[in-house]
Amino acid sequence: MKTAVSASILALALLAGCSPAPADSPEAVAEIDTEASAEEAPAPVSALEAAIASDVRSPEEKARDVWRHPKETLEFLGVEPDDTVVEIWPGGGWYTNILAPWLASGGGHLVEVLFSPDGIDDAERVARIESNNENFKANYADPKFGSVSYTGFSASSGPLTEPGTADVVLTFRNIHNWMAGGYEQKFFNEAYAALKPGGILGVVEHRLPSSAVQDPKAPSGYVHEDYVRTLAKNAGFVFDGSSEVNANPADTADHPYGVWTLPPVSNQPAEGEEAPEGWDPEIYKAIGESDRMTLKFIKPAE
Repeated sequence: MKTAVSASILALALLAGCSPAPADSPEAVAEIDTEASAEEAPAPVSALEAAIASDVRSPEEKARDVWRHPKETLEFLGVEPDDTVVEIWPGGGWYTNILAPWLASGGGHLVEVLFSPDGIDDAERVARIESNNENFKANYADPKFGSVSYTGFSASSGPLTEPGTADVVLTFRNIHNWMAGGYEQKFFNEAYAALKPGGILGVVEHRLPSSAVQDPKAPSGYVHEDYVRTLAKNAGFVFDGSSEVNANPADTADHPYGVWTLPPVSNQPAEGEEAPEGWDPEIYKAIGESDRMTLKFIKPAE
């Protein structure tokens, strides 16, 4: 019996030792504070996330992240902050405002390939292109944007950059423009030449459903994914994967003003023009931005 009693007392003692401290004890308060701090501590912010959140980007640019998914897109494509990255036809610099400070943080280098006036005979148009290019360059002269250099691309231009020096070449929603000019294959050939062996070509483009007929000039702005893959294969690239991160199932790709019917362009009937049958701009606003393919290709290692 003595043994049984002793065992019971020992068990009670152990239970008491394992019981939580009273709620108002210093030990309990410290424990709660520690747990709360662990739960409330923000997750570490990566250099890419910092660039995306940076004040370099306007609120209007950031509002489009929900459609363009820059973090997920760049991570899928395998871009690293110490890479030499070629971005072609950057437009207003939406992706440049992410890429430049991000690469600057990691010691990378950005090559911006602007529209080249080579081969254009219209002096007024050439002057306008050159002025636009100079204004673009001025936006990234600040040291916070790191190492940025510039080349040009058009139907008559030279190489995108020094051959075999790029880790990544990126194009965002440009292929339909080159199809309109009939020099889309030229881009893929020059991207292949620019990349190091093992380098990456990343493509984001408005996607035409496979059931729809592809106009060779792509006047709607939409392109068959299979055609993009063919262009890349013709240049020597190996397909390495696709992502649906920029997909939009609500986009039927058959709008009266092509892809430009949708935000952010949101084309409208011109003044005095009869609106298309059933025209309702709210329908297109509700669809959001276009359905987009996101493709990754590799230049084979030698």
